[in-house]
This record gives sequence, structure tokens and C-alpha cells, in this order.
Amino acid sequence: MGRTRDCLAMKTKGEIEAEITEAIVKFEMEYMGRGPKEARTHIIEDMVLVRLQGVLTPAEQQLTKSVDGVELIKKMRSTLIESAKPILFQVIGDITGVRAVGLYTDISTVSGERIIAFTLDRDLESTLPRKKIP
Repeated sequence: MGRTRDCLAMKTKGEIEAEITEAIVKFEMEYMGRGPKEARTHIIEDMVLVRLQGVLTPAEQQLTKSVDGVELIKKMRSTLIESAKPILFQVIGDITGVRAVGLYTDISTVSGERIIAFTLDRDLESTLPRKKIP
């Protein structure tokens, strides 16, 4: 853990956000079968907010045409995320050095956008430099 903190102390907020984005995109590709078209992460006090755009597969896009299909997509995605929660918590902890204590997510079958919010056990943002110190 000390080593993680030392490495973390050298990273800026933007670098950590980029690292989280990269890890979540990799997760989406490995677990969901495809990555998003765009992804962005924001650290806000004791939360990590990840916004993924263009996450629906072509098959899921076809399913969005019916109410039953929309429910199926939401249930399937929710179940997959719930089963992968320990992996995602580990990823966030490894990158930030802070323990994730909650995970909340939803997907819009209209816009093809997914939001993932992690809550942390303490305020991470206030401990991070915004720019590299020369």
C-alpha cells in the first residue's frame, strides 16, 4: 500500500482520471463484448464518475425497439456489473490508492450512454495535484 501511495503522490488528477478511463474501457471490452465510442472520468471529492458513450452493441440497438428488449438490456447489464463489482473495486483501489465502497450505474437505451459512479471511503480529490509539479 505504501508503494501505491508513493506512485499516487506523483500522479495528477488528470492522469488518474485517464488511467481509470482506460481501465473501464478495457473492462467494457472484456466483459461486455465491446468498448464505448467515447469515455471520460471525473474525480469529484469522494466519488469517481465515469461516462461512457456509444456502449450498445448492434444486437442491443435492435432490442431497444421494444419495451421488453429495453428491460432485457438493463437487467443483463446490471447483472454483469453486479457480478464484476469486486473486480471494479479492485481496479479503482489499485489506481487511486483509495477503497471503493459503492458502485451505482445505469444505461440509457435511448442515447447509448452508461454512467458508472463509484463512492470512495474518503475524499480523493483534495489530495491530488491538478498539474505536475516540476
